[in-house]
Amino acid sequence: MTEIYLRSALLSVCLLLLVACSESPPVFHDIERPVRLSDWQLFAVGTNELVPSESSVVFRPNNPLFTDYAHKLRTLWIPQGLKAEIVNDEINYPVGSVLSKTFYYPRASSTMLSKVADSGLQKINLNENQLIETRLLVRKSDGWDAFPYVWNDEQTEAFLRVAGASKQISLLDQGSTQITDFTYFVPNENQCAGCHTTVHPDGDMHPLGAVFSQLNVDSNEIDTGNASPLEQMVQLGWISDEEIFPRSKSWQDPSASLQDRALAYLNMQCGHCHNPEGAADTSGLILDSSQTLAINRGVCKPPVAAGGGAGDLRYAIVPGQPEESILLYRMRSDKPDEMMPELGRSLIHSGGIELISRWIAEMPGAC
Repeated sequence: MTEIYLRSALLSVCLLLLVACSESPPVFHDIERPVRLSDWQLFAVGTNELVPSESSVVFRPNNPLFTDYAHKLRTLWIPQGLKAEIVNDEINYPVGSVLSKTFYYPRASSTMLSKVADSGLQKINLNENQLIETRLLVRKSDGWDAFPYVWNDEQTEAFLRVAGASKQISLLDQGSTQITDFTYFVPNENQCAGCHTTVHPDGDMHPLGAVFSQLNVDSNEIDTGNASPLEQMVQLGWISDEEIFPRSKSWQDPSASLQDRALAYLNMQCGHCHNPEGAADTSGLILDSSQTLAINRGVCKPPVAAGGGAGDLRYAIVPGQPEESILLYRMRSDKPDEMMPELGRSLIHSGGIELISRWIAEMPGAC
């Protein structure tokens, strides 16, 4: 009986290995622009689940970007046999690399979605969640290219929408009856470049979340039991383990100082434009953590252009006075000609506002 049991167990292991090996790996399309997301073979879509390819690494950056309370499943794939180079403490991905970010919301009912904290799923239960879009960032021979795909109502396929798309969404606050109705916007290709091109006007697109400082997550902080994204990349042979990986502060880390959390938040939400070479460099407001002078980060800094966007306020940040600070005024606005960031959101991020309000309120000094 023992021999029969061992043979049965061995056969089961062999079958599992055969199934794993039989999975088709993702496909890199250098010239083509596939209309269907499935042509990339990044996911297996069953009747109940969206499952990333076993050849990919699922990751969460240290500092996630706010996008109308949407949850996100992010994956990274590098073709077999290729390796990323380390250049100036950053990852130079090889041609063929594909980054994906799938946006979804938990279901509150058949017609309404729920606003709850992102739980960082490794795969998505389609009965409990509603898929909205999947954005790809693909490393081609001439640089990075963006592909926005929108999921159909049946959650069986996502289709390329180069002109973007919009979807009416109703969110139900957890533990209350408050409903938020808004228009969710899927960015067009040019808008993708608006955030992923940090050097204007002639820079190239590049990843924002799949970089050393954002991928270097303490494995003890990962609730999935997996190794950190960088550890997985080393195990797969995608990068060398001889590097010393820098790590950014996280605005979600309660053990970090209030200032570190606030600056980390502004860096991720605003730094792609508000940097010395970014689209908002003429504003003189630099929020990408490259500045140490308080005035360059907005403290007692008057706006370059006055008007309604400044809320008739005098300074970007007034120490001790959040209500008098233009920075917070624009974060609290949902008007297209006032709100910041101006792309990637329709709603106001209450968590971000609470964090930045406390930071300004506790800031010493006066203008």
